[in-house]
Amino acid sequence: MANTTGNGYGFATWTNFIEESQIRALLKYNVKYYFAGGKPGIIPTGIFADIMADLSVKYKENPKLALDDFNYGPTGGETWFLKTLAKRLCDVRGIPIDCETEWDRVAITNGSQQAIYALLDTLIDPGDVIITPSPAYLGFLAPAEKLGGRVITIPTDLDGIIPGDVEKAIEVSKKKFGKCPDIIYVVPDSDNPKGTTLPMKRRQALFDIAETYEILLIEDAAYAEIQFKENPKAIKTLDKENNRVAYLGTSSKEAAVLRVGYSVLPSDVKEQVLKDKGYLDLCTTTLVQRILDEYYKNYIDEAMRAGIPKYKKRYEAMAKAIDASFPAGVRTDPTGGFFIWWQSNDKKFDAGEFMKRVAIPNDILYVPGAPFYPQSGHRLTKDNTDLRKSLPQPNTMRLGFSYLPPETISEGIEHLGDLLSKELG
Repeated sequence: MANTTGNGYGFATWTNFIEESQIRALLKYNVKYYFAGGKPGIIPTGIFADIMADLSVKYKENPKLALDDFNYGPTGGETWFLKTLAKRLCDVRGIPIDCETEWDRVAITNGSQQAIYALLDTLIDPGDVIITPSPAYLGFLAPAEKLGGRVITIPTDLDGIIPGDVEKAIEVSKKKFGKCPDIIYVVPDSDNPKGTTLPMKRRQALFDIAETYEILLIEDAAYAEIQFKENPKAIKTLDKENNRVAYLGTSSKEAAVLRVGYSVLPSDVKEQVLKDKGYLDLCTTTLVQRILDEYYKNYIDEAMRAGIPKYKKRYEAMAKAIDASFPAGVRTDPTGGFFIWWQSNDKKFDAGEFMKRVAIPNDILYVPGAPFYPQSGHRLTKDNTDLRKSLPQPNTMRLGFSYLPPETISEGIEHLGDLLSKELG
């Protein structure tokens, strides 16, 4: 143990080098122009009120159903809910599951964040190697480093991670660390934090690389259904034998913050992940599963038809305001999801320092880009033959358009643009 408290006991070593999540820390601020965490701003509250009202009647008429739904359940999820999710995954995402006979290939967790942690907890020993995009979702990076993983970051462009560099990193890992990477992690649909979507050609290339080198590919599909345009097929659709891709979805973006993660994992991986989940939380609340079961069976398509165009208007308002008011820089052009990534042309600009000194006092909040790079990770050298320490890019920021209405987004982004222009000239 390390980091002694002075009370005769100490904290685990990881508490010395893993910081609090930047996004969680920012939730304490109450500002007018909130562009920080990916909070859903379009939630079908009326639908959920109707579902709960209907359930209230059913529970009064059927006390046995009420007792079951207010009780403990299986760690991996209730059969009826897993069947509903299997049908959705097959019908909408094209995942190769027979929802009548293979529904038990689906497992649930308390949000996909728990699935990420459980996957890492069951697959990674200290010194194991993990490949991620650069930048990458900080909710993956922090537990990967906490558990002792060696993270190699791969360059990204406006189409996401570059598969050719992934293959080069694998060869460097074998030479540098004496082992092949254990995991490739990617958010292929409007990723967090950049908002980029992988074209089908790159999805196929990543899958082929994972197959060739026998690496588990984690496909974090948190934003797959929040798409303004038709997006490419899931990488999981290529995994006909269900032995190469761990597919993660979540209700917290497409339904509401009744947070349930759902996954389709290779069978041996699923067994270990559910064992781990059993020690993390015993089981997911049955009542939440019941509410979401009704939602996914009867309401989600209606809610998505209404909600996605509204998210698109919010994105368009933010993109237009950035283009009109921000100083020289580059932004991504997402086709869905919740975020736009902006990078200043001024490499000396520190978005974190600027946020504390200027943005927050002006009622504006975003997420600085630096936390989306590993604290102790590695990156390829320019000639792709060796590794160097991963370097965060402080001149970047993630701007979330999901929470506020378009008019407030336009106003806040224009204000932020004016402040940035004064700062950067």
